[in-house]
Amino acid sequence: MKTKKIPQRTCIGCGQTKSKKELIRIVRRPDGTIALDRSGKLAGRGAYVCPDPECISRAIHSRSLERALQVPVPPETKDALLTELSHEE
Repeated sequence: MKTKKIPQRTCIGCGQTKSKKELIRIVRRPDGTIALDRSGKLAGRGAYVCPDPECISRAIHSRSLERALQVPVPPETKDALLTELSHEE
């Protein structure tokens, strides 16, 4: 009997590798908008981050979020992501 592989992803904030279910996906949709993807199934380019506001702040300040999504992230979008993450807890 084969054991099922658990998908692993790396947090762009802290660099830790965790299971996909433990992380939150931030997605750049085909229309260019950036949003949190709780389901992990939205179409678009994604980046994973721990559900910790400190990790998302680190990803924003180090510009790793912009590199992962391959697009500049406007300040109002960064604020909206931080606000949305803090309401999730």
